[in-house]
Amino acid sequence: MKILHLADLHLGKRICERSLLDDQRFLLNQVLQCIIQKQVDAVLIAGDVYDRPAPPPDAVTLLDSFLTALEDAGVPCLLIPGNHDSDERLAFGARLLGGAGVHLAPVFDGRLRTVTLADQYGPVQFTLLPFLRPAQVRRFFPDVPPGDYEAAIRAVLGTVDTADGGRHVLLAHQFATAAGAAPARCDSEMAPVGTLDNVDVSAFDGFDYVALGHIHGPQRVGRDTVRYAGSPLKFSFSEARHHKSAPLVTLGEKGDVRVELLPLTPMRDLREIRGRLDDLLDPASWAGTKTDDFMHITLTDDAVMDAMNRVRAVYPNTLRLDFDNALTALSGAPVMAREAVRRDPFALFAEFYEQQNGEPLDEEMKTIVRGLLEGGELL
Repeated sequence: MKILHLADLHLGKRICERSLLDDQRFLLNQVLQCIIQKQVDAVLIAGDVYDRPAPPPDAVTLLDSFLTALEDAGVPCLLIPGNHDSDERLAFGARLLGGAGVHLAPVFDGRLRTVTLADQYGPVQFTLLPFLRPAQVRRFFPDVPPGDYEAAIRAVLGTVDTADGGRHVLLAHQFATAAGAAPARCDSEMAPVGTLDNVDVSAFDGFDYVALGHIHGPQRVGRDTVRYAGSPLKFSFSEARHHKSAPLVTLGEKGDVRVELLPLTPMRDLREIRGRLDDLLDPASWAGTKTDDFMHITLTDDAVMDAMNRVRAVYPNTLRLDFDNALTALSGAPVMAREAVRRDPFALFAEFYEQQNGEPLDEEMKTIVRGLLEGGELL
């Protein structure tokens, strides 16, 4: 059985007020091509399907199109909610969709949903473990200590029999560690509170493959068959050097698990470059490159007038412009300070808000902020 492992789609996400919907549509079409070419038997989406609990309508439409294409291809899809999703919204219509091969984790009621698919070697049981906090688990397992994520996950997984000699796959969206070693993090993820939400990989013993979501960098945890797929797109410049991929997992007979990483190519990459402005704007330096990529540019000039507008004449999707020169090194001042004073105050506040909260201002908040900046009063 061939299984494609996806996670952290974050449909509807925006970066610095720029929608990624076209990029996400391009990526999902690429995934569909891989599914057909590789003759995939099932698709797993391990949480954070959407970027926020109440996703924009266009993001919902995009997911609907993707799931419909999978149904047309006869490929079942199994989904769980992540910490960015609303489990109630994502579970809507679960029984109806199950008949179309789309299997959703229900709102947690003390039990985990399992789905069984079969191939020439027999059945494979998939266990759908949604993102859970200890408080949710303690309603049904009161012996779990308050705030203990690992104890909560172990209690819940203890209800699943993996000692029957069969093949078992787990979908989970938790912060998995291996003997205390944490996975590599990205700036686009929500920061954990110390080690409270750690779950040791040994909690997943008994499963032949563990499809993880939550961490945006693709990586193994402890063993090759416990993996974070990573986000299919880059969401922060800390991911600029990542090579995004999707694990293609081939299950043979019990104990035979092979993983191949299928590379994913974005419509617009996130890139970082640095140098003198004249050098970076010289056609010889950017000819043959994708100038519509999302850019972080660091200028080494001592002084530049109207730098952002000049940079965007070549790189229209420049999201961040820094300075790194003798003056900034001596003063210790923020490298964005010179450019910031020329920027629209509302845009500055919106960018700061998104960096601090992980989501953009909604329309109501935009109205309030604009009113305050125009001299209004907050009642």
